Amino acid sequence: MKKILLILTALFLVQTTQVQAQSLLEMAAGMILGGGNNNTQNQQGGTRNTKGTTGGALNNFDISKGLKEALTIGTRVAGDKLSRQNGFFGDKAVKILMPKEARQVESALRGFGFNRLADQLILSMNRAAEDAVRKAVPIFLSAIRTISIQDGLAILRGGKFAATDFLRQRTTSALAQAFRPSIEQSLGKVNATKYWRTAFNTYNRLPLGQKKVNADLTSYVTEQALKGIFVKVAEQESKIRSNPLSQGSDLLRRVFGS
Repeated sequence: MKKILLILTALFLVQTTQVQAQSLLEMAAGMILGGGNNNTQNQQGGTRNTKGTTGGALNNFDISKGLKEALTIGTRVAGDKLSRQNGFFGDKAVKILMPKEARQVESALRGFGFNRLADQLILSMNRAAEDAVRKAVPIFLSAIRTISIQDGLAILRGGKFAATDFLRQRTTSALAQAFRPSIEQSLGKVNATKYWRTAFNTYNRLPLGQKKVNADLTSYVTEQALKGIFVKVAEQESKIRSNPLSQGSDLLRRVFGS
């Protein structure tokens, strides 16, 4: 009887040990599997976090969207700066001076004491440009909306001012058409046309034996206004490209910082 009890006890202990061993194995396996799942979740979570923080790998749609955002910001800032009083007149980079063919007119007028007339003409040309440039932003925004994914990739991989060049190609004709009547109206509103006519009539009466000059003021101011706004758009593009981390938009940082 004692032998039987001893045998049963031994078998029970062996069974218990096996169960414990099996339980330990199952626990270990569970931990391994659980750890694997946790790691997978962490990796997935890490991937999601990476996308949330850095946006992950950029796709072509992101690039196109980022460029549209950059150009929208750049054109709005440029338009806002130039449309303010002294936006053109107070900025040497874009200030409109007398046309090359009329510089002799300005020089002659000043030489005969008509400094005020020459100054009024230059100021009025710049005021006309400041007044007309407000029409540029809607035209720019319309062109920006047409940027395709292929355009976006070409602009991103292009030169330092590829985005500005894209806008120049797409909008110059429309801008000129919109600017010209506005410039003409603005020139009249600020008396530039009157100053221009007075300046040239005065110049043509001077005893210089010179040929009469009659430049197209509206075309000239329109052309100079267009040049000025593209100078400012290029400045904004340069800022975004050279220092994307300073931009408030995560998308811009990703596109131009990549």
